[in-house]
Amino acid sequence: MDLQDKLFSAIRSINDFPVKGIIFRDITPVLKNIALFDEIIDCFADKFKDKKIDTIAGVESRGFLFAMPLAVKMNIPFAPIRKKGKLPAEKVEAAYKLEYGSAVVEMHKDAINPGDRVLIIDDLLATGGTINAATELIEKLKGIPVAAAFVITLEALRAKDGIKNKDLEIFSIIKY
Repeated sequence: MDLQDKLFSAIRSINDFPVKGIIFRDITPVLKNIALFDEIIDCFADKFKDKKIDTIAGVESRGFLFAMPLAVKMNIPFAPIRKKGKLPAEKVEAAYKLEYGSAVVEMHKDAINPGDRVLIIDDLLATGGTINAATELIEKLKGIPVAAAFVITLEALRAKDGIKNKDLEIFSIIKY
């Protein structure tokens, strides 16, 4: 069975969560399967090994689950993108809309260096709002957002159409 088939088998679909009308793609069963989790990290590492990435930015909270192990595997620094109010030092922020609300994310001003080529990691691409905010943060810090990678893309929400940075490479392991 290939990685995509394994993921489709492992990921749970939960109707009407967190609000009515949303089908939540639950990755927690993937986290119980160490071999499958490792295949995800290997997939991302193989995909981006030749992209000259300087920093891997992970989006809170489920993006952290994949970004940090990937950063360790690739021996590349990790930069957290956190929800507003969670970072203690000087920071930049960006607001965005979710499929069922809105939010603000932040990065420390010293999270990346000017000119750093940054790979953004999150678990799921839905509307593109989070990636737009992450890209905005990286650009405010004079970094170069090179690519964004996800375990899942929800194609019905047309996220790729909503991504403002048309030069940003988008990679997803599976698509619903």
